[in-house]
Amino acid sequence: MPGKPKRVVSLIASATEIVCALGKRDWLLGRSHECDYPPSVEPLPRLTEPKLDVHGSSCEIDRQVKTLLKDGLSVYRVDVDMLREIDPDVIVTQDQCEVCAASLADVEAALCDWTGRDVDIVSLRPDSLADAWTDIERVALALDCVEDGAALIASLKARMAHVTRRCAGLPKPTVACVEWIDPLMAAGNWMPELVEMAGGRNLFGEAGKHSPWMTWEQLRAADPDVIVILPCGFDMPRVLEEMPLLTAKLGWSGLQAVRGGRVYVTDGNQYFNRPGPRLAESLEILAEILHPGRFDFGHKGAGWMIFESARAAA
Repeated sequence: MPGKPKRVVSLIASATEIVCALGKRDWLLGRSHECDYPPSVEPLPRLTEPKLDVHGSSCEIDRQVKTLLKDGLSVYRVDVDMLREIDPDVIVTQDQCEVCAASLADVEAALCDWTGRDVDIVSLRPDSLADAWTDIERVALALDCVEDGAALIASLKARMAHVTRRCAGLPKPTVACVEWIDPLMAAGNWMPELVEMAGGRNLFGEAGKHSPWMTWEQLRAADPDVIVILPCGFDMPRVLEEMPLLTAKLGWSGLQAVRGGRVYVTDGNQYFNRPGPRLAESLEILAEILHPGRFDFGHKGAGWMIFESARAAA
C-alpha cells in the first residue's frame, strides 16, 4: 500500500531528481539553489546558497573553497528559518563531498535546536555506480515507495546494459575525463565505470574513489585519444569560457585528442556530476562521444559538443 504523503526537502540536485523519478514531486516542498531538474521544481523555495562567488574563474572558485574549508567553514548556507517554516518530515542531503552541496553537518547544524517532532535525515554518499542505486533505494524507503525504487533501478540498469552491449567489441579509445580545469582534476567515483561501460579505456581516476588532482604534465604524457571536459557545476557555455586555460598550455595543439578533433565539452552539471536517474543519459552521451556515427540518442548539442578549436586542428 502506498504511504501517506510526506513533507520532503531535498538539498542536493541528484536527490531532487530521484524524488521526482519516484513519482513524489508533489511531496517536495523545498530544494537547494542548484536543484533545477525537472523544471517543475524551480518554483520551490531555495533553502541553500553558496558562501562564495560562483561566477569567478575555476582558479578563483577553487581558492575560495579551499579557504573556507581550511578555516573549518561550510561552503553553503542553509536557510534555517525557511526550513522550519516548511517543517519537513524528510530531508535528503549528502555527506559525499563538502563542495558539491549542503552536507549532513550543515543540516545537523540547522536542526541543532529544532523543537517538535523528529525529522528523518537521509544522507546520500554515492562513491560508485552501485552506491547510486543504493541511494535510490534509501530515498524510496524513506518515502514509503520501496517497490517504485526497485522498478526505477531495474529500468535504469536495463537501459544502461543495452548501451554497454552495443559498445562491446567496438574500438576502445583511451579517455581522459576532466572534472575541473584550474587546477586540473580528473573524474573519479562512478565516472571510470561509465567510461568502461561506454567502451572506453579510462586513464585517470579510480572507480569508487574521490576525483584526484592531476598535473598538465600527466595529461600530456598520457596523450589520450579522447578528452571529455565535464567540470562540476558548469554548463557548456561556462566550460567554453574556461577552455582558454587549457588551450594556452604548452603542448596543447600536439595532443592526439586535439589533432584528431576529439576534445568534447559537456554539460557536467546536468549529467555526469549528478549521481541519480540521469546517469543513464550520461552513459548515452559517452557512447555518442566515444563512437562517432554509431550512436545517436539525441544528446548532441544539448549534453555535449565538439570543442571547435579541436575540430579546426583536425
